[in-house]
Amino acid sequence: MNPAHVHPGAPGPAELVVAGAALLATVLYLAAAGRLRRRGDAWPVTRDMSFAAGGVATAWATLGETWGGPFTQHVVRHLVVGMAAPLLCVAARPLTLALRALAPGRARRRLVALAHSGAVGLLLFPPLAAVLDVGGLWLLYRTDLFAATAHRPWPHSAVQVHMAVAGLLFTFAVGGLDPVRRRWGLAVRGATVLAAGAAHAVLARTLYSRPPPGTGFGAADLHQGAQWMYYGGDLVEAGLAVLMGVGWYAAAGRARTRRPRRGSGAGWLTGPAGALGGHHRTPAAGGEP
Repeated sequence: MNPAHVHPGAPGPAELVVAGAALLATVLYLAAAGRLRRRGDAWPVTRDMSFAAGGVATAWATLGETWGGPFTQHVVRHLVVGMAAPLLCVAARPLTLALRALAPGRARRRLVALAHSGAVGLLLFPPLAAVLDVGGLWLLYRTDLFAATAHRPWPHSAVQVHMAVAGLLFTFAVGGLDPVRRRWGLAVRGATVLAAGAAHAVLARTLYSRPPPGTGFGAADLHQGAQWMYYGGDLVEAGLAVLMGVGWYAAAGRARTRRPRRGSGAGWLTGPAGALGGHHRTPAAGGEP
């Protein structure tokens, strides 16, 4: 396998678009956070740092050089662009920030309408998002698709774009932090992460013993790449679990704070409505501090 397959010498147009979009989103995020602070609203600096780290990591993994053989380089980029960077960006609650930063008007109404649209609700159904993300990886590595994109900049770039978009979609769906049409319960999201993690781990194990069809990576490179996929995937999935736990704990705390004012003491053991199962609709602007 020619190393040019996994990362052509010059970045393709789609890779430039991904890196540029990541950096532009970082600039817009920091500008919106600064606007909130200038008008006296609180917004944690740690979220700025998290989103900026995700944006810079995406740009680096898309355009920069990593270590190891061709397959190891490809896997490291997959881990950064499709898993670690989305986790950092979603943890920063970008939609919540946008809704708070935008002044009432057409732009804000359109963003609310988009977040609450049926299409977005369908795409953020956690099992479907997992199929699009991890299912895409199985299709890439266990069919001839990986070899078919060799020496073809546009198909290769399309793979990079899919990894970035599918990773963001999956992380957003299971994170459940921002106010969208439906926030699925912790049971649905947790089961989805476990299933997706298992599928990802099995895929890594198969790659340790068998390269993608039609490729000829060296054994050492293949083993190193598969190990990165296996252990790196576990680490990011643990981060997702922490993200879900923190989100549930914060939502449960807000629910307990509101409950005495309403004169209700029922259901405190299960946290916020729908937190342990099913789903519930969210307010347009969310209740996030």
